[in-house]
Formats: sequence, structure tokens, C-alpha cells
Amino acid sequence: MSFNKNAVSMSQINRRDFIRKGALGAIGLTILPTYLKSAPSDRLRIAHIGLGGMGNQHLKWFSALSEVEIVALCDVDQEHLAATKKTLDGLVPGNKATAYEDFRHVLDRKDVDAITIATPDHWHASVAALAFQAGKDVYGEKPLSYSVEEGQIMLQNQQRYNRIFQLGTQIHAGDNYHRVVELIKSGVIGNVHTVRLWKNAFSPGLGRPVTSRPPRTLNYDMWLGPAPWADYFPERVHFNYRYFLDYSGGMFADFWCHIADVAWWAVEPKGLKRIAARGERTDGVADAPKWLDVDLEFENVKVYWTTQPPNVPGAAERNIGAYFEGDRGTLICDYSTKSIVVQDVVSVEQKIIRSPGHQQNFVDAVKTRNAPESSLSYARDMTLPMHLALISWRLNRPLQWDATIEKFISDDEANALLSRKARKQWDLIHTR
Repeated sequence: MSFNKNAVSMSQINRRDFIRKGALGAIGLTILPTYLKSAPSDRLRIAHIGLGGMGNQHLKWFSALSEVEIVALCDVDQEHLAATKKTLDGLVPGNKATAYEDFRHVLDRKDVDAITIATPDHWHASVAALAFQAGKDVYGEKPLSYSVEEGQIMLQNQQRYNRIFQLGTQIHAGDNYHRVVELIKSGVIGNVHTVRLWKNAFSPGLGRPVTSRPPRTLNYDMWLGPAPWADYFPERVHFNYRYFLDYSGGMFADFWCHIADVAWWAVEPKGLKRIAARGERTDGVADAPKWLDVDLEFENVKVYWTTQPPNVPGAAERNIGAYFEGDRGTLICDYSTKSIVVQDVVSVEQKIIRSPGHQQNFVDAVKTRNAPESSLSYARDMTLPMHLALISWRLNRPLQWDATIEKFISDDEANALLSRKARKQWDLIHTR
């Protein structure tokens, strides 16, 4: 899918406002990371931003790599900060990592080479785009961004400042996905005309909670950040954010990239033309879809996402999976298993270089300046249909898409949902 380079001009990104709004000083726009210029220990100096469950996974993964030094931790929740610092002290006794509430202070440090992002989805693009401007490489969690336009802004910044980005699709590094892609690309099941994806899970409604004051340990205003103001209740924040459309897109958005990854890698869907989503609302305060199914029509393949496993052999016993239909056979897979049915048994040799590990691949990419396994351009192509499906669900109608200019065809209402105006004080990358 092509990228419309004129969608957002770089002059719209107000870096001066960013510095004025709380950074410690001017950000150096280095072409090479400080890791390559001055690190005497020859180690990549990483800061972790967002310290919930996945943020702590980042901490454990990267602290286990001998080439990495963790120099900073950042979260708007002081309890998360304290707990994660204690975890780091147990993993790396004597570490000198500094704790921060505001990620902009982290980006101001010239001794930080790279960051990882495990914030709620609505913060992904702002943190990443500003990190690119600050000369930092980024390992960012999925989904890539909150909106289509945010993904465009991320890509523009990454390309302009020559940064490395790895999307946290950890399963991508496993041998099973590599082998599935080898089999599909070999043509052993022929030309793939249909792909069926599913995840058997539903978003909860979260009841009807009563609003209250945020705890003093949480900077709730910054937690909301670019999202609209909303009264606080505990069910809104941290893990549950994913069930609110202001921050994410429910179980659908949470799991799309987990399994769509193998389909985009293997088949490379191109020229999206039509999106038709349907689903159900929850019975509580959470407004992301309880479930969502979507039909996607591309020039070269049809892709179907369902909440329940499709009626195909082998799907019922897999809670998540991908089913490839070719003109010579079929292949079904999940994270760790696969099964293939073909007309003629053929030998398919191993051709795709295996991953050294998803985090190690990022470290290697920072060193060599070569694109990692889940690059930003690849991740943006894979994530974009997810955004469009949510828009189709919100409008309750099919939508026609022009992949060349990345706009809905003759549909102002749908096009308005491709972006969102950030709250004034948190409009750090000017998304409109």
C-alpha cells in the first residue's frame, strides 16, 4: 500500500512547542545514535517508557542482553515506577537507572540511545515521533498508533531523522511464522486468494463505575494526554484502557497485529478497496466493540477477520489463527503450530534467515542501521486496515477506500475519523 507523502507536512510538527511545554532543554537532532559515537562500554543505552505489564516485559527482555544498559525508567504512575525500579534492581544490582514521570525529560538526555514504548495506544505516536526528532531509536508496542494519520506522522519522522523502529510483534521472531511464510511464498499451496484470521475473545463492558478523584500517585492529566478529557474511575486506566475508543479499539485492536502479521508477511495484501465491519456494543461503560468481524477486499486477496473461529478444518481448536486458501491447497497456523493440505507433496527448503530474537534484532539493527524484522513501514501497512475496520464499525456501514491517496472515497464523515485533534496542551506533534 502506497504512502501519501503529502498527507501531513513536516512544518506542522511544532517542536518549539514541545520544548516549551516541559522538556529540560533543546533536543539534539543527531543523525547517528550516541551509542555509535561515544558509549565507552560499547553498550546500547535504553530507556523504558510505560511500565505496566508489557513495559516490565520489555525491562526483563532487554536487561538480559549483555549489549544493553538500562539507564532510565518512565511512567506517569509513581507506583509503577517504584515497582519497576525494584524489579530492575533485582535483575541488575547496582544499576544507575533514573526514574521520570514525563517522557520528555528522557528524550532530552543525550546519553539515551534508544527507548521502548509500552504506553497506552493513544500515546504511541507522540512518544515515538518526538523520540525520532530527538535522535533516538524506538522499540514500540503494538498497535503502531491510535489513528491512520498518527501512523503517517510516525513514518515521516522516522524517515526524515533516519531512525530505527521495531514494532513489538514478538511472535514474528519465532520459527513457526518464518516457516509459514516460506511455505506460502514457495507457492506450495498455489496462489492465495483468501485469508481468514480470528481471535476468539470478547471485550468486557466494565459495568457502570462511579467517578472519583485520581490517586495522588497518578498524573491522570498526562495519562489522558492527547485524548479528550474524561472523568476518572479506576476501570478506565492501565490495562483496561484498551476497551475505550478514546485510547484503543478493544480486543480486536489488541490482537489484530498478533495474527495479521503472518498474513501480511506471507501474502502482502495490496490495494485495499473495500471495508465492511460489523459487531456488537458492550453492556457497560466501555465503548470499544464487544466483538468485531470485518471483510477486507484487496486487489490481490480477500481477508476476513472473525471473532469466532471460521468453519474450516482445524480452526475450532485454535483460539487465534490464520487460514490461507490457495488454488492448490490450504494452510492453517497459530503462534506455534501449522498444518498444510496440498495436492502434491513437495519439499520446501528453508530460505528465510531466522531471527536472533526480536529484541536482539532491534539491537543489531541499531548497530548496523539496517531495517529490523518489523520495520515501521511494514507495521504501518499491516495496522492501517485495523483502523479502517474500526471506522466502518463506528459508522455501521461498508466503506470504499482509495489506497493511493489513503482516503475514503467521497465520504467526508469517514475521512474525519482518520485523525483526531489532540487536547491543546498535549498537541505535541500536531496531528491535524
